[in-house]
Formats: sequence, structure tokens, C-alpha cells
Amino acid sequence: MHKISEPTLILNETICKDNIWKMVSRVSQWNGDFRPHFKTHQSAVVGEWFRSVGVERITVSSFAMANYFAANGWKDITVALTSTVLNADVINELSSKINLNIIVEDEESIKLLEKQLSYPVGLFIKVDGGYHRTGVDADDLPRIKKLKEPLKESKNLIFMGFLIHAGNTYYARSQEQLEEIVKPQLEKVLALKTFLKDDFPLLQISWGDTPSCSMYSGFYGIDEFRPGNFVYYDYTQVQIGSCELKDIAVCMAVPVLALHPERNEIVVHGGAVHLSKDRVELSDGSISFGKAVVMNGLTWDVNCEIGEVKSLSQEHGIIKADETVIRELKPGDVIGIIPVHSCLTANLMKELLCTDGNFIDMIK
Repeated sequence: MHKISEPTLILNETICKDNIWKMVSRVSQWNGDFRPHFKTHQSAVVGEWFRSVGVERITVSSFAMANYFAANGWKDITVALTSTVLNADVINELSSKINLNIIVEDEESIKLLEKQLSYPVGLFIKVDGGYHRTGVDADDLPRIKKLKEPLKESKNLIFMGFLIHAGNTYYARSQEQLEEIVKPQLEKVLALKTFLKDDFPLLQISWGDTPSCSMYSGFYGIDEFRPGNFVYYDYTQVQIGSCELKDIAVCMAVPVLALHPERNEIVVHGGAVHLSKDRVELSDGSISFGKAVVMNGLTWDVNCEIGEVKSLSQEHGIIKADETVIRELKPGDVIGIIPVHSCLTANLMKELLCTDGNFIDMIK
């Protein structure tokens, strides 16, 4: 049995594979392709668990990640990060070996990339349905019409359709709130299909976010789905309603450094460099940087809660807990923290320890 002496991200393979299977089953109901986002796990090993259930097309969040998964046998990859002419060389390198899709959101990049690319690549226009992070406003039909004009004659950029990330679903805290966010965005992107059907009758709509793909059941007309976080889930997804604590496949094992029962605090070796500084507001209005639970070897028990992580510094975490709970612990004990954001946590750790004692590498 591996001995935990420093912050270690533990992965429950059974829960993870169950999450994958559940999402495969959900997407199959909507008559769209499943192109999961691999930015959460960033692991060739976990990628094989997807391949074992029939997944052949994937999404990544960077060209470095695309290179990593291409080297591990994936032949159809969408890079869901806006491309510019600065990416021309790596796009040429990748597109010489695999079927590559990129996304753009401005006319100048379309024109420059068309001139500099050596091989055909699929191109999605990134649209914004209400999240307001990036992308062309889905209601801005004049701008979209202008963007599609150079694509009608392009030879290296093959227009695939529109890609949307409904990231504002992360603000939902109920099924009703989520549906209020999803429905208008769904209507907007489907209207784009109608708007351009004469010029591009095979135009596709690519949709991706874990909350809607986990909770919404009224999808229609979407051609592919790209959720990613669901592979592990996390404490934020619990607050949204996407999953329950038992569905979270990762937990940070952290050593207890000190106990302060006089102020109801536990100090652990596990800080922002391990968990990130993402936080979530709980139903009572308090802020949490993670939920502390009891560890039993390399497994954790979500039914045995210790408390909430109330603050993080670089290496330290402070957990608020009842004095009775604190009295049962001692320095050198190991407890678990359910991460607020599993994507960032995994990215920071770059390695996972499975509950069977074997390590899984990630892209470095």
C-alpha cells in the first residue's frame, strides 16, 4: 500500500468508468456524436477507458494537449481554443497526421490561416450564446454572415459549423435555473443552422458543458456533445446538481499538520498549489475551497464528513470542523479533500494515484 506523506490526488477507477458509461448512455439518447473533452483528465490511460466504450473523437484545450493525444493514437481531435495565425505551424504539423478541427472567431484569422495552412482542417466558428467569455454573439447575424463568406471558397479551412460552450450553466443551482440558461442558447444556435442552410446544408452544431449534459434532457438538433468535467466531477458540480458526492471520482489525500480545537480548525498540507484557489458558495452563503472527508487507506468516505476548507495559502489549507471531530485526529493523520474544481486540481498535480495503488501519468 502506498504511504501518503504529501498531497496526493487519488482516483477511483470504478467511479470514473461509471461516469464515462453514464455520459455515453445519455448522449446516445440525443442522436448526436460524443466528442468528450479531455482537458480534465489529460491522461492517455484514462483516454483508453473512453476508447473501450467506443469513443473515437475527442476535444482538447490546447495544441500541446492535441500533440500528446495524437501521439497516443487519437486520430480525430478538436482543439477548442480559439486559433490565430500564430498557430499555423502546429496546425500544419498536426493536420499532416490526424483529422484536426480548430475554432476561430474573426475574419482576419480565417484569411491568414487559409493562406498559411498546407493541409485541410475542419473549422468551427466559436459562438457565444450568453456566457460572454469569448466567441461571436450568436445573435449577431451580420457578423456571422461576414465570417462565412471567405469560407465558401476556402480550400484549407473546411467549414464544419458552430461550436458553443454554455459555461453560464455553472451559475445554476437547480434544474429550473439550468433550463432557463440552456433553452435560449439552444434556440440561438439552432437558428444559425436555418440561417446558413442554403450555403452549408451539412453545417453542424457542437455543444459542450458538463452541467447541461448531466442534467438537461431536452436536446434536439445538436450534432455533437463535448462535456469534460463529468469524468471526475467535483464539489462545484454537486452544488449545481450535476452529480452527488458519491459520483466524484477524485479526492486529494492530505496530511494533517496541526490541530487548533480552540478555534475549530485543522491545518493540512494541501494548499492552492494543489487544489487551486477556485471556491464555491454553499447553500448557507458560506465559502468553501473543498469538502474534507475521512480517508480509509486509498479510499475516501463521503458519508463521513470532517468539515469545509475555509482558506488556502500556497502549501496550507485550513479546515473548519467541530471540536469533537478535531479531537479524533492527530498530526500525521491523512484526510481527504473533495476538490472544488477537479480540472484545475488534476492539472496542478500532473499525476494520479489509483485506489489500487498504481500511479497514472498525465501530460507533463
